[in-house]
Amino acid sequence: MIDVVNLRVGDFDTPSPGSIAEPFTVLAELQQQGLIRHLGVSTVTSEQVAEAQSIAPVACVQNFYNIAHRVDDELVDSLAAQGIAYVPYFPLGGFSPLQSDALIAVAARLGATPMAVALAWLLQRSPNILLIPGTSSIVHLRENIAGAALELPEDALAELDAIGAS
Repeated sequence: MIDVVNLRVGDFDTPSPGSIAEPFTVLAELQQQGLIRHLGVSTVTSEQVAEAQSIAPVACVQNFYNIAHRVDDELVDSLAAQGIAYVPYFPLGGFSPLQSDALIAVAARLGATPMAVALAWLLQRSPNILLIPGTSSIVHLRENIAGAALELPEDALAELDAIGAS
């Protein structure tokens, strides 16, 4: 049995409009057959999440989201209220690493790296956020782990929140 299968709907970083009923119904049937434990959706709109939920329970949503790219703020909150995991991909910016004077300044004040601060912000953003930051470097792995242990003070959170508002 496969633990989780995500139906990826959209493009690289943008959901494609339209119904996802047909492919999600196929996954729901595979779940009913005992081949898949949980179902998720990826690169979707809130309307597509609701459509999927009308077919079968949704365990997680995986969309492009980070401290600078926050189109899904309302979706993150809605899913948290429902107890559904939100798994942001490219939490550190992806192919274009996050660049922000505010991020760099907060990191310097806290004695941390900007990437550790960006991950800490995500973890403090909502209790339903699950992180899967990728790396091929031991140094970056250590930065990622440091981000999980970093507690951001309220003033730093407010400064970092402003990054996505601009």
